Amino acid sequence: METDCIEEALPAGTRLLHIGPHKTGTTAIQGALFAAKDTMPAHGVDFPAHSRHPMEAALAACARPAMMGDTVPTDKHWTRLLDAVRATGDRTSVISSEFFADAQDDETLARIVEQLGGERVHILITLRPLARIMPSQWQQYVQNGLRMGYGDWLEHMLRKAPYEQPNPSFWRRHRHDRLVERWARVVGPERVTVVVVDDGDRDGLLRTFEALLGLPAHLLRPVPDAANRSLTLAETEMLRKLNVEFRGNGLPDELYSKLVRNGAVTHMKNACSPTPQDVKITTPRWAVEAAGAIGAEMTGTIAATGVRVVGDTALLSAVPEAGSEAAREVSGVPRIAPEVAAQALYGALAAAASAPVRHSAPAKARTVHQTSSKELVRVLGHRCLKKLRRR
Repeated sequence: METDCIEEALPAGTRLLHIGPHKTGTTAIQGALFAAKDTMPAHGVDFPAHSRHPMEAALAACARPAMMGDTVPTDKHWTRLLDAVRATGDRTSVISSEFFADAQDDETLARIVEQLGGERVHILITLRPLARIMPSQWQQYVQNGLRMGYGDWLEHMLRKAPYEQPNPSFWRRHRHDRLVERWARVVGPERVTVVVVDDGDRDGLLRTFEALLGLPAHLLRPVPDAANRSLTLAETEMLRKLNVEFRGNGLPDELYSKLVRNGAVTHMKNACSPTPQDVKITTPRWAVEAAGAIGAEMTGTIAATGVRVVGDTALLSAVPEAGSEAAREVSGVPRIAPEVAAQALYGALAAAASAPVRHSAPAKARTVHQTSSKELVRVLGHRCLKKLRRR
């Protein structure tokens, strides 16, 4: 069902808070807004964040932990963003972070809204079908240390009540009807807009943001970002098995952030593009149908809240035909290409080399041949961590 279209922009002076959730086009929007931050002011719109994505500020505001091994967010991150927002004065401004969707209670939501401008704040929520979100979200969890395979993960998320393990954040983010209800309860339904993302219209979300903000058409343009591409099934499985080894050897989280996520994975994404021969992460039929049923239930609940909905809500409950890419079973064993493995290894080595070491005088110790491989890995990890902290 087609719903509301945008005929006029939000009132001048609105502070538009885009809360995601994850995997709904957030990176594309943030990249386009950041790229246009110097041209938007001429049209009365400011992008006050100092970076493309003020993730640390959003995490601090929601009292949520950082990604595995990353810098711990503090009130300073949030205060810096608030200062930048206040500096926009009476002008329209836009803030975007999918981590605002992780805020759990009404008190936290109310505090965020009040600090950003109270009645001037308008909430924007972007939604996609669960069947498309699930594989993307799983591989993102793997990039943050998850060790569970996709099939088992789907079983836990869809069949094993209370559906909170191993990732309790999944349904906090992606039970979209409850997400909409939480924010509408705090600001009122008249100050919430839900946008259903149509994956068949690549630039549709950019055009929607332009219309909401009163910007000229095509001012926001896609920004290529290889580092944001999804991993193939083989790449994700390679990383998942590395996670098993990493945890099994008791290595520190800071090492994972530096060498694995921001070293191996980032370099692999930038250096290697998926080919038609690569196996993508695909969802079994039973899970696709379960996602469609949940989507239909959520659509009805969202409509009952009275918030403004832009786009075709039927997309949220659509079930792909059997045999389509989003619904087929994975056949065969995914194989990682030697070049991809080499680039991942190089990324980890380059990240380690970026932290120079001050060599101390040699100490008496056992030879390498007298030390177990497990202990060698643990010692190497702790030495790398010491280098990072010294840096």
